[in-house]
This record gives sequence, C-alpha cells and structure tokens, in this order.
Amino acid sequence: MPPSPRDVLAAYHRAMLAWSADDLANLYAPHAIHEFPFLAPGRPSRYHGREEVRAGYQAAWGATSVRLQEIHDIAVFDSTDPEVVIGQWGATATLEPGAAPAAITGLLILRVRDGLIVHALDYMDSLGTFHALGRLPALLDNLNTSGRDQS
Repeated sequence: MPPSPRDVLAAYHRAMLAWSADDLANLYAPHAIHEFPFLAPGRPSRYHGREEVRAGYQAAWGATSVRLQEIHDIAVFDSTDPEVVIGQWGATATLEPGAAPAAITGLLILRVRDGLIVHALDYMDSLGTFHALGRLPALLDNLNTSGRDQS
C-alpha cells in the first residue's frame, strides 16, 4: 500500500530538515507541479516535474547559509478529498552557525496520488522569513534596484 498523504507530508518535512533536494524530489511524481503562489524572491512561481524540483531546491539551498533547525506541525488537516493533505507549519532557522534562531511559517497543500506528490501549493511566508533573518532591507534594496534596471 502506498504512503498516505499524511505520511508523504511527514517525509517532506524530514527531507526539508535534512536539506536533501534528492529526498524531497523523490517524493514527487515525474510530472508533478510545485507552485509558490506568494511572492518568493529568487524563486520561479512553479517547478514543472520532479527534476525541476530537485534542481530548484539544490540551487536554492546551495546559494544560502540559512539552515532549518526544527519544523513543527502546527496543524495538519485532512481534506474531504482523500488525495489532499494540508500542513500549517512553523520552523526555526538560522542564517549561520551560532546565529539566533528565527521563526518562519507557511502552509503546504499536497495532492498525493499513489504515494507521490502530483501537485503542491507552497504558501511559505518568504517576506516574513527574510524579515526574521534580518535580510529584508537587503532584499528590498535588491528588488528596488532590479525594478530600476528594467525600466
């Protein structure tokens, strides 16, 4: 019997804590879609397929010194659709070893079919994360500069 949506959500969190793009990508069906509906600076609005998930997370995690310390399931909700699970989560992360931990939050909606994610909606509070890690001013400067460069 394939893993349940709740089991896949738990494995997703384990892969995030391990900072393993391979473990994360292996939870996805080959043609899955992973969407970031909220503004996620430096990220595309979606990944198409398992290999884009793998490459996208490898690149994102390779370009940052932020590390997750702990993920807390604030709440996990089953849907009336047996393929869908909703995980509201909080996590602590650090920008560098020895730095004070910062609280970050998000909501993840997974559609799991035959034990694999076929669609993910990832509502991570990216701006809140930048703020909690003390990186919001640099992000805003970068966004303002990018906007001027394109005009």
